Amino acid sequence: MTMKRKAMSIFFLLGTFVALYPQQGQVYDNLSMESKILKTKKKYAVYLPPDYQTSGRSYPVLYLLHGGGGNQTTWIQNGNVKQIADEYINSGKALPMLIVMPDASSPVRGWWNDPKGEWRFEDFFFEEFIPYIEKTYRIRTGRRYRYIAGLSGGGKASLTYALHHPEMFSVCCPLSPGIPFRTPEIAKIEIKQRFPDLSEKEYQAYYEKYNIIGLINQIPENKKNAVRWYIETGDDDPLKQVYEGDCLVHIAMRKAGIPHEFRVSDGEHNWLFWRAAFPRVLAFISFSQL
Repeated sequence: MTMKRKAMSIFFLLGTFVALYPQQGQVYDNLSMESKILKTKKKYAVYLPPDYQTSGRSYPVLYLLHGGGGNQTTWIQNGNVKQIADEYINSGKALPMLIVMPDASSPVRGWWNDPKGEWRFEDFFFEEFIPYIEKTYRIRTGRRYRYIAGLSGGGKASLTYALHHPEMFSVCCPLSPGIPFRTPEIAKIEIKQRFPDLSEKEYQAYYEKYNIIGLINQIPENKKNAVRWYIETGDDDPLKQVYEGDCLVHIAMRKAGIPHEFRVSDGEHNWLFWRAAFPRVLAFISFSQL
């Protein structure tokens, strides 16, 4: 066999090997950073796309938030993030991107600042966590390359974060998010139960900050196209605040003239639904960048 034919055979075998055994991303699920705002260490997990270690280039980033009762590992263990992201990136259905999964489970559970300012997770997320991630990993900076998504309580948080900071994200994809305060009456009950010693002024400020319908109605005309929205919920979701709340978000966005995609798909409030929806999130993000 000539040298030329040997070389061609080697290239053919290498091509076959790559096709049969595509590159795989890497997941690190027990990382942490020190927070001055929260006065504690906060854990996070990260998915690095298949060619991260070899390319030397920078990537967009998706911040992916867990639901109530979860932590930084939940999307990896229950959501099959690595397998789904590898498949969609290797097949060209999704852009190569980092996926960062922060932990909002302890010592206080939740993604919000509390009304007294004693636990400021939202401030930590924007003032410390995002800058730390973008300094630590090869990430393309700027809102165009920064996305946020989540499920259930994390979906609600992703929706709220993008409404609070549209200058930070180009795409937001909440799954089964629901909304906490469907009416002022429900809001008063829910907030007073959780924070019984609030003054009326503190209650009103907290209500206005996290009243999602109110935030949608306050978006200025010149900011209505700032974020590309993809909202998906299950047609059999048993939680009233979710199926009713998600429809109210859709109606409010339509009335306000805010472009968005709203999908009601077959499923409940569980991982069967969220695993099926996650590939659609990756595809929506990637299509939005074309």
